Amino acid sequence: MPKTACQEQLLPGDTLQEKWEFAQDSGYDAIELRGRGEGRFAARLPELRRARADGVVMPTVCVDMLHFLGAFDPGLRRDALVQMKSQLSVIAEIGGTGAQTPASYGMFSRRLPPFDPPRGPEEDRAVLLEGLTVLGEHARAEGVTLFLEPLNRYEDHMVNRLDQAADLIREVGLDSVRIGIDSYHMNIEEADPAAAIVAAAPYIGHAQVSDSNRLQPGAGHLDWPAWLGALDAIGYDGHLAVECRLSGDPAAAVRSIPAHLARNGA
Repeated sequence: MPKTACQEQLLPGDTLQEKWEFAQDSGYDAIELRGRGEGRFAARLPELRRARADGVVMPTVCVDMLHFLGAFDPGLRRDALVQMKSQLSVIAEIGGTGAQTPASYGMFSRRLPPFDPPRGPEEDRAVLLEGLTVLGEHARAEGVTLFLEPLNRYEDHMVNRLDQAADLIREVGLDSVRIGIDSYHMNIEEADPAAAIVAAAPYIGHAQVSDSNRLQPGAGHLDWPAWLGALDAIGYDGHLAVECRLSGDPAAAVRSIPAHLARNGA
């Protein structure tokens, strides 16, 4: 049975220790951190070390930056790699398992004008393979994993489906690079999300959850028994990390999620 985690910004409390108390009381097993760029995640190391010493479980970090490994500008790509290496090192130091990042976010969409990106598919692929290899080698050295997250077609033009991520990971050839799946993006991009999970099973390393409308699980129309059943079928035993917006009372919404996932197969 997968464990549940809640991203830190959704949890009430001024400190990670206070957030952890609420998370445990609500049925969560861990907190997923948010990794801001410009060295700000690494600057939190004293706070994170104290939280770990106090028993806070923090297995993963999800990137929260303005540019990513697939950026068009070479300087921004280099900076993204530096920032992601730092995040991998930090999550390793506090006993975590890995860091999740998309290829890009909000940089370009083939579904919106001007429709044709300034870089072709072959160059896109070369850029991604180079960045994933650099980060994968760093992750391997640190003993953690880089999770590549496919985003929907309106947020990224390069990696939208699990099979696209798996294809890149096969070519990179490092066990330290896996897919970080996200139920919201899969709801848009996968014709059969459960079948996509089964097909990509050897490459899945992490899972984030929100409903079809990006709200908390249970507030949309996603087929949770099928989605969670597919994870169970492939033997996934990592965390289900809640990354969503909230409807209704925020605290009540956060509290409702573990029970909803459990009722539907988690």
